[in-house]
Amino acid sequence: MARIAGVDLPDHKRVDIALTYLYGIGRNNVNSILKSTKVEGGKRVKELTEEEIGKIHKFIEENFKVEGDLKAQVADNIKRLREIGCYRGIRHIKGLPSRGQRTRSNARTKRGKRKTVGALRKEIRAKQEQPQTEVSTKK
Repeated sequence: MARIAGVDLPDHKRVDIALTYLYGIGRNNVNSILKSTKVEGGKRVKELTEEEIGKIHKFIEENFKVEGDLKAQVADNIKRLREIGCYRGIRHIKGLPSRGQRTRSNARTKRGKRKTVGALRKEIRAKQEQPQTEVSTKK
């Protein structure tokens, strides 16, 4: 199993797919890495020689910021936005989308599960409160 930048690449995957397992490296970056190191992308990871793995590792280390370093840089950028109190920083603090997406009907991944807010009719409220009291008496 090849290990690059602290990540084990799966043996059965093609090299061009397996390199995308590294945080900060996408398909376009993979193509540039493989061209410059002259490694064939159609090979499986288990078919790579130590020399080819070394070339890829060295090229990534010199030209890309990946994994922990990149995650730290992103965290620092978000921290800076929060500290200066700009719009994007405030959106990060509130846990809302910061790039202009609508939130009235979407943004479930950022905002979490739906919570109904508003007036309820007496019958519905009574039904909701009844099971809660039964559960509390059973304990």
